[in-house]
Amino acid sequence: MNDAQWNNLLRVIRGELVDPVPVGLIVDSPWLPQWAGVSILDYFHDPETWLHANFKAADRFNRIMLLPGFWSEYGMCTEPSAFGAKCVFWENTFPSVEKTLRDYGDVDRLVKPDCRIHGLLPFVLKRLTGSRRAIERRGHQIRFAVARGPLNVASYLLGHTELLVGIKTEPEKIHQLLAIVTDFLVDWIGLQKETLDSIDGIFLLDDLIGFLGEADFQEFVVPYFKTIFNSQNVSVRFLHNDARGEISGRHLSAMGVNLFNFSFQHSIAQMRRFAGEEVVLLGNIPPRDVLAAGTPNEVRASVVESMQAVDDLRRVIISCGGGAPPGAPTENLTAMCEGADLLANGNLSFSRGLTDKRS
Repeated sequence: MNDAQWNNLLRVIRGELVDPVPVGLIVDSPWLPQWAGVSILDYFHDPETWLHANFKAADRFNRIMLLPGFWSEYGMCTEPSAFGAKCVFWENTFPSVEKTLRDYGDVDRLVKPDCRIHGLLPFVLKRLTGSRRAIERRGHQIRFAVARGPLNVASYLLGHTELLVGIKTEPEKIHQLLAIVTDFLVDWIGLQKETLDSIDGIFLLDDLIGFLGEADFQEFVVPYFKTIFNSQNVSVRFLHNDARGEISGRHLSAMGVNLFNFSFQHSIAQMRRFAGEEVVLLGNIPPRDVLAAGTPNEVRASVVESMQAVDDLRRVIISCGGGAPPGAPTENLTAMCEGADLLANGNLSFSRGLTDKRS
């Protein structure tokens, strides 16, 4: 992100009305390599390929806050690799992770990794520090320390089903696992910020939290996320969860979140009721069916329609309900910006006319 985009983000978080309405998009490996015309494996292994793909997107979409911006990652493999998880990479398919814990008893042998030396984490930081000068020469900064959330990481170590079942059947073991993972993530976030003094935000991604009920959420989510988000004094505390978000939304303030990207299954107006007035909402176009597969007219209409029941444009950033989806074309990302510009011009009747013209 460049200084103007970052300053606008801080203005939005403070509750200022920003004109034109800001547009943001989570950009990472499911979308960027294909859009840039490179393979996923080349994007991961070659720092120059990674850097130029990010420059290409930043130059082409300078109206959009690309979040977190120059994301150094290996998909879901990044954090689990530090625990010894086997990572499987293909040329042009998103990588996968094989779980490391055979059963709940194996949690007893789990040791917190050293994020300075274990797994893929040193390579993540080397990519950032090696590219930092080039990034800054182009007017951008590394703004966020990024990690998958504690339930997300734990689910790759133990298994998704096993984690969710264990919350009911083995709660002590799940707390033990989440405590180790959370302590590790605090270290990892801290190391990123220590290494790059331009960082002033934390970005956590965790969809598993959307599968929990109210009581389990309060017990197994809130305290661990609060610990991570409060571990550093930063201006932006950003959470992505594009599973169901009613319960997540109600606990954002308790978790320390001030920027939330949520599922398109919830309207912006609904999420505002869940989250309250102090949290910035990043959304809410359907990512696959509209941003990737729709026409530009459908994208513009979706942007405006998403705001029909919203009375206040403060603390809202137009985006999709999730990260940039694979296959989303340039013209649709441009149309998303055009829809936001219509909001800035007060043309909220635009969507009705567009709806009639959809193809």
